[in-house]
Amino acid sequence: MNYIGIDHHKQYSHMTVMDEKGKVIKTSKVGNFRCEVEGFLEGLGPEMEAVIEAGHSSYTMIDLLEELGVKVKIAHPLQVKAIAKAKIKTDKRDSKILAHLLRSDLIPEVYHRDKENRGFQRILRQRVFFVATRTRVKNRITSLIAQQSEEVRGQACQLNDLFNKTGMEFLQSIKLSSSDQKLLDELLKLNRHLERRIKESNDLVESLYTRMEEARLIRTVPGFGRFFSVLVATEIGDVGRFERAEKLHSYAGVIPSTYTSGERSYHGRMIKQGNKWLRWAAVEAVWPAVRSDFDLKLFYQRRLRRKSANSAKMATAKRLLTIIYRVLQERREYIPYKRIK
Repeated sequence: MNYIGIDHHKQYSHMTVMDEKGKVIKTSKVGNFRCEVEGFLEGLGPEMEAVIEAGHSSYTMIDLLEELGVKVKIAHPLQVKAIAKAKIKTDKRDSKILAHLLRSDLIPEVYHRDKENRGFQRILRQRVFFVATRTRVKNRITSLIAQQSEEVRGQACQLNDLFNKTGMEFLQSIKLSSSDQKLLDELLKLNRHLERRIKESNDLVESLYTRMEEARLIRTVPGFGRFFSVLVATEIGDVGRFERAEKLHSYAGVIPSTYTSGERSYHGRMIKQGNKWLRWAAVEAVWPAVRSDFDLKLFYQRRLRRKSANSAKMATAKRLLTIIYRVLQERREYIPYKRIK
């Protein structure tokens, strides 16, 4: 068996091949192209295993290696750094360390997502990008209106929403100075373009929702609409990889940091590591969940009496993830507890 450590970059990778005894057989800088990778692997034999750190473009190399019949493990970059901390850092040295850790079976692995799941992620994150950009455009329009004459500002203040049907009619009808009018027209045009892109992305999300049984199950949990249901189902992937709900909490990053020394134990702020998309969905779902579900409302209020509002919110987000974990594990819809009046 030969072990390949890959220090991957966007345009090239540094690969080091090590045998079972730890001897370096081959090491080289290789372009991220099929012909160059095939040339590097030529003559190494059929039994090969590779490791690569997780990154934005790592899956391009992972897919290529798997097509060439090489089994690939994906390493957690922060945990690898903690295991093999070194003062001297080069691409060649990093690839050698990865090969050695793979040979020693010390690779801290991360979840290996399939192509379909990654495609779903790109669709959802594209929608998030469009929505965030639209928010920035609306903020610029609001700021521009706030700098206009008293008459314009007064008319804007009378509107409940500057971006509903009445508000958009107002924005399209007002006359500003030549330079400001040009700015407003450009911003309104960009806003209309983003509205169309968001509608198209919503159609894609709807098609994903109809295809994903997991998303339809999550949809029954209070606080989760169709978009968040698809997002959570996509980010979790295979719920079977989590032994218990606490593992899902840790993956989402909704657990506090803990410092223990001797008989003293201190719980601090939420950990920074974790899946930020899953954490975002769980936290955003708290308020609609508390408003719509009586038991979750009581849960939040009990935590609020003992802790801060933010701590109560994070505890409720953790509770929602526990419900989702059980719903997916048991393959059933969420059934709220009905109280007898």
